[in-house]
Amino acid sequence: MNLKKLLRGSAVLLLSGGLIVGCATESPKKSGASSAALQAISAARAANKKAKASGFEWRDTGKFIKKARAAAKKGKNAKAIKLANKAKGQAVMAVKQAQFEKTMDRSLR
Repeated sequence: MNLKKLLRGSAVLLLSGGLIVGCATESPKKSGASSAALQAISAARAANKKAKASGFEWRDTGKFIKKARAAAKKGKNAKAIKLANKAKGQAVMAVKQAQFEKTMDRSLR
């Protein structure tokens, strides 16, 4: 009977100790933006600047850039790159839209 209590107590202590040590060690988190994320955000901002200059900036492009910057700041570089690329794609399409609209005749005949 005493041996059973001793083994049970030892098992509880061993498992508790393992749990405490396992929870205490955290994987190192990357903080800050990577150069790839910063480069993608910079490219998106430049493309959006062209779209804004043409007068055809899309509604959500700036929001995506803002979210990309926030994600990069938190160290979520993959998400930041994805959002920045999405914003850049929208900005490029906005410039194409502006060029297309210049060729259209909008007069009422």
